[in-house]
Amino acid sequence: MKPRRSLVILLCALLNATAPQVAGASILPDVPDIKAVTDYRPKIPLRVYTADKVLIGEFGAERREFVPVAKVPALLKSAVLAIEDTRFYEHGGVDWIRALGAAKANIGDFGSQGASTITMQVARNFFLSRDKTLPRKLTEVALAYKIEKALSKDQILEVYLNQIYLGQRAYGFASAARTYFGKPLPDLSLGEIAMLAGLPQNPSSSNPVSNPQAARKRQQVVLRRMRELAIITEPQYRRALAERLQVRSYGATLNPRAAWVAEIARQAVHARFGQAAYERGITVTTTIVAAEQDAAYESVRRNVLAYDRRHGYRGPEARIALPAGADEKTDAIAAALQKRPAVDGLIPAVVVAASPKRVRALLANGDAVEVTGPGLAFAAGTLSSKAKPASKLTPGAVIRLAKAADGALSIAQLPEVAAAFVALDTETGAYRALVGGFDYSVHKFNHVTQAWRQPGSSIKPFVYSAGLERGFFPGTQILDEPPDFSAEKAYANWSPRNDDNVFEGPVTVRHALSRSRNVPTVRMLRALDVDYTREHLARFGFDAARQPRNLTLGLGTGAVTPLQMAGAYAVLANGGYRVEPWLIARIQDGDGTVLLDHTAPQPRQSSARVLDERNAFIVDSMLRDVTRVGTAAAASRQLQRVDLAGKTGTTSNAVDGWFAGYGGGVSAVAWMGYDEPRSLGGREFGSTLALPMWIDFMRVALAKTPQHEPLPPEGVARAGGDWVYAEYAEQEHPPEAADGFEALMGTFSSADEATQ
Repeated sequence: MKPRRSLVILLCALLNATAPQVAGASILPDVPDIKAVTDYRPKIPLRVYTADKVLIGEFGAERREFVPVAKVPALLKSAVLAIEDTRFYEHGGVDWIRALGAAKANIGDFGSQGASTITMQVARNFFLSRDKTLPRKLTEVALAYKIEKALSKDQILEVYLNQIYLGQRAYGFASAARTYFGKPLPDLSLGEIAMLAGLPQNPSSSNPVSNPQAARKRQQVVLRRMRELAIITEPQYRRALAERLQVRSYGATLNPRAAWVAEIARQAVHARFGQAAYERGITVTTTIVAAEQDAAYESVRRNVLAYDRRHGYRGPEARIALPAGADEKTDAIAAALQKRPAVDGLIPAVVVAASPKRVRALLANGDAVEVTGPGLAFAAGTLSSKAKPASKLTPGAVIRLAKAADGALSIAQLPEVAAAFVALDTETGAYRALVGGFDYSVHKFNHVTQAWRQPGSSIKPFVYSAGLERGFFPGTQILDEPPDFSAEKAYANWSPRNDDNVFEGPVTVRHALSRSRNVPTVRMLRALDVDYTREHLARFGFDAARQPRNLTLGLGTGAVTPLQMAGAYAVLANGGYRVEPWLIARIQDGDGTVLLDHTAPQPRQSSARVLDERNAFIVDSMLRDVTRVGTAAAASRQLQRVDLAGKTGTTSNAVDGWFAGYGGGVSAVAWMGYDEPRSLGGREFGSTLALPMWIDFMRVALAKTPQHEPLPPEGVARAGGDWVYAEYAEQEHPPEAADGFEALMGTFSSADEATQ
């Protein structure tokens, strides 16, 4: 052994033996109390899960997940120690051999060149700033010795593994594993472990979300160190280097597929527990089914984007001036794109060069991309020399790009139209899926629960339900001809029409509903009495005060929410019982104590009957015709089921598009429209806007549900080829609606109504 090396070892041994006493004598009285470490109680955020245990929301200043050191994978512990503190189990809090090595580069700086031990990092993270002053560093040393005296090595390592900041608001390795890879610790690969182990040194510069290249280099350093220490074999090393890691692009921002669901749960828990909701490790289990939530989310996005493409490219979102200097240009682009965060699948970019054959753009991270060929098709008109200046793509234009599965880029745009989707269990009222809009990061308004919109013809089944109580049955004849309101002051300037401007003469109630004929509906409503019908609608959960007191009620000029509509259709689906929508099934705190257990109500036990079972059965039979041969026939055809029922709805000038329906125990409602009401287009209807969303969702929701045809309840019979209440079946002439109008009440707002 060389004399100099021997001297260094001897000096280190002396320092290791005497430093605790020296530190204690000089500065220990001023060292903070270490109870925060010895009685470690991390602030665990609120987490929201689906019924099948998929994490959909996390709320708290810090993302944490406490894992006992005994349950941390051995390979992860080895990786962390290899790169952060090789002699952790040998030193007494300060690794003087390492510190002296660091001193060669920066004398006295225990925090540089990897001199800080894990114990010192724990001390610094809990009690100290990162200032590189001598007093602060001496205090750090003293704290390290104090911690080593109070806790075992495994306890110190446990605190470190759960407390260390690793970027993207993630504290601790368990939280980082879910943040970056969407996995629990035991499921991490060697390559993923090495990337996480490389983060403590600098979680900002080595962040795999914002700086993947730096993260990759740091990962390679960790793997190389693990190989040098024989923690892994050469084949393991090579495989880990070659492994392609799938880093979650949204990092600490959770997948937006259930953002509105998570927010509803957050508000409910915060209302009950206050700030403690974000610190006690509370977990909320909702009634949402993950696969159905995904299906609803994807369906909304797919159909909103399809509508958006049908109506053409509007041009760039904004324009910025591009400085001449390269650095200044990069800064200007980054600043502009920071204001427009990436929406799931729609990446913001700034055009730096454009021609009819190629568009070159820069992304927020500085990467340059090119769009060519089919990727330019949607915006081709804005690349032409004849394009209007306001829409033309030129350098400085802020655009959106969509990336296909094969990596190909295409020009896209952020839709302006809004949409909503909600699905309930028809027997219990439990939410199965909820999507409050196109993208939560763009617009947090929940259209399912907060948007009051005109329902159009989707309200008609409830008007016809009122008709059954007054003697209108599916076989009843109603005249489909323009009514004469010339003698009625309130309606003198109104002439309700059918959307196709065709009048069919005498039609049955069944035909009128399945084909969504407006005029027969108005005639029926006039015979029923408007106030009676408003009261009948209230049975289904509609707000009577928001329904007009005139004949336009039957054409959907009132106001409803998609959630109200889903609950109302559930009444028809379950035989006449009102269900209360509910979302939260269970709440537990961090210790596993159950704070709330909402047992699912047994079908019809906790629900109040609001409708005669016979009424529900007959309306259901007519709504099944809507999906077989009526305005929603595409539903039965595409889903290959005969147990579907529902109704399309399109308001005047196609301002709102609806489809509400049910099947297989699921009541689901789809809606599309603009927040600032305007026409969706002259060729758009509920059948083109909302029905495709509903079909896409039901294809997943009912995939494993057998078809079911309801049995006729007691008290109904066949008469004249259709269903009637049994008491009418023996009559020689079943009741038919007269052509006259006996009553007219209230005023009305003139507006032509579409038939869909």
